Amino acid sequence: MTDAAKSGVRVHPHGLCESSDVGDGTRVWAFAHVLPGARIGRDCNICDGAFVESRVVLGDNVTVKNGTLVFDGVTCEDDVFLGPNVLFTNDLRPRAHVKKTGDALETTLVRRGATLGAGTVVVCGTEIGEHAFAAAGSVITRSVPAHAFVAGNPAVVKGWVCACGARLSDDLSCPECGTGHEKAPDGLKAV
Repeated sequence: MTDAAKSGVRVHPHGLCESSDVGDGTRVWAFAHVLPGARIGRDCNICDGAFVESRVVLGDNVTVKNGTLVFDGVTCEDDVFLGPNVLFTNDLRPRAHVKKTGDALETTLVRRGATLGAGTVVVCGTEIGEHAFAAAGSVITRSVPAHAFVAGNPAVVKGWVCACGARLSDDLSCPECGTGHEKAPDGLKAV
């Protein structure tokens, strides 16, 4: 029996979880691969064909959908949603003959509650703010403020979203849950 099986982690018979630092209730599905050294929180869902490299940190309740590639240097806080085929980079000047590891790689931080839609590409060295939302196919080349809705290549702010996912009205209130928001140094915050 593997360490993962002993701790309440479910690994599909065709999945591979080599990390010993995986929280209870996490599921690793078919053809997903979690490398040794990755730190995975509780109740995460790592779907078919996803790849999680050694120096990745995933908080609790993170969803990594099918085909998503999470490379060394990426940290996702709690409640982050990574849609199908999200791709993170970790080297701004890659060359096949230059082998970079560890601190030579760039980092990326995805803050609590953020969503990256299907096919989003995240260029390293960026921070994606709390509850931010990137539309499908976005290419994130610079940091994204908290609660921002971004889209395009390169991704630009098109509006603002609530923690519940609804687009905010012009007065920064949520038409669905009623939460108000105000400007903050890093984007918006709920009030």
